[in-house]
Amino acid sequence: MRFVQVDRAHAVVLAFVPFFLSGCGVALQVPTVTLETSNGEAVSAASITARPSGGAPVKPGEPIIVTAIDGHLADVNVIGPKGPLPGIMSDDGTRWQADVRSLRYNSTYRVEARAIDARGVETTSTNEFSTVSPSKFFTGEVVSPAPGSTVGVGMPLVVSFDRPIKNRADVERALIVRTPTSFEGAWSWRDGMTVEFRPKSYWPGNIPVEVVANFQGLESSKDVYGKGGLESSFNIGPSMVTKVDAATHEAQVLRDGAVIRTIPITTGKLGFETRSGTKVIVSKERTRIMDASTGGTDRSDPEYYRLTVEYAMRVTYSGEFVHAAPWSVGSQGRANVSHGCIGMSTSNAQWLYDQTLVGDVVEVTGTSNVQDLGNGITVWNESWPQWLARSATGSVSTVATDGKGSTAKEASELSVGPMLVPSPTPAVGGLTG
Repeated sequence: MRFVQVDRAHAVVLAFVPFFLSGCGVALQVPTVTLETSNGEAVSAASITARPSGGAPVKPGEPIIVTAIDGHLADVNVIGPKGPLPGIMSDDGTRWQADVRSLRYNSTYRVEARAIDARGVETTSTNEFSTVSPSKFFTGEVVSPAPGSTVGVGMPLVVSFDRPIKNRADVERALIVRTPTSFEGAWSWRDGMTVEFRPKSYWPGNIPVEVVANFQGLESSKDVYGKGGLESSFNIGPSMVTKVDAATHEAQVLRDGAVIRTIPITTGKLGFETRSGTKVIVSKERTRIMDASTGGTDRSDPEYYRLTVEYAMRVTYSGEFVHAAPWSVGSQGRANVSHGCIGMSTSNAQWLYDQTLVGDVVEVTGTSNVQDLGNGITVWNESWPQWLARSATGSVSTVATDGKGSTAKEASELSVGPMLVPSPTPAVGGLTG
């Protein structure tokens, strides 16, 4: 960007200033130096610089900064197709920076600036620059949780893109998570087109959450630029964590940290052990047909079953559920007799079903079978260092809203679908308890 500077006189400057020495009564005339143009106008000592410089097209997102040297900026205007761009002036008036997130692609902008030196003599500058004209764009959307939904404290926030993202750090920085109070979390890439956010520990219970981003001007890979942004909000319900101990055959249900019920349960028998780990309820079904053939069991096998179960809460894609198992009430609290599911009485299953949300946590201990990553919502089975290893920016803090929320416009000023069930859910199937 090249600026042309023009000087104008707005002050009367004396060529000589009398100066009297009171001690000896001798008057001295001290000359002052004043720069003038050929027509007698004073030349301002102030100058104006700007960056970027040069004639190359500007990328939206590239800083547009106007600076005054040996003076201060009186006003700056950057005018484009939609009118003047907003900007921020420094406290001392020497530096102005445009809100470049407002720049549009394939557009021309006119920059007008005026600065004044210490004598009140002004200088002005004017120039035009153009922005790049991309041919390829990327967009992003929140795929989970669904907008307006209420989910449990174990549900990660998932954003999907329509192109592979190489410049992951800038994309992560553009994504802003807002919560009533700030806490630690991090983005982590599941693959080149999907990034997930989770807190260091579970979400706090009973809070609203908003995610906003402005991708305008962001280059995700060579010559691929962001288009628009995203905005979504959802709610986190009460903190509901069910702790299943396969060794003691009991499940403790905690709401907001307090035990509200202890339930006798049964888990997977030898050869069908329930996976130990931190699971998340991915779906709920009032009734479900569970057919062992969907897991590869032949109908002639003694372990084959086909049952209609009630109050089914899925916790793995491979078929582990928490559900009513009235046929095993005699073993509940005493022995593990299921094919991998967590079974309980119908009354307890109904109560738990009514208490829980998709996204609530089920922690299983007491078996040697370890929860496999990706088989369900398994983000809590990774240590914090493991989670951060797939992040480009590392640990971040959510932006506190003090409960007031925000808007997409506010997000753009800050920014530097259905519920997700990634694995198809068959119509039948499951491991009975």
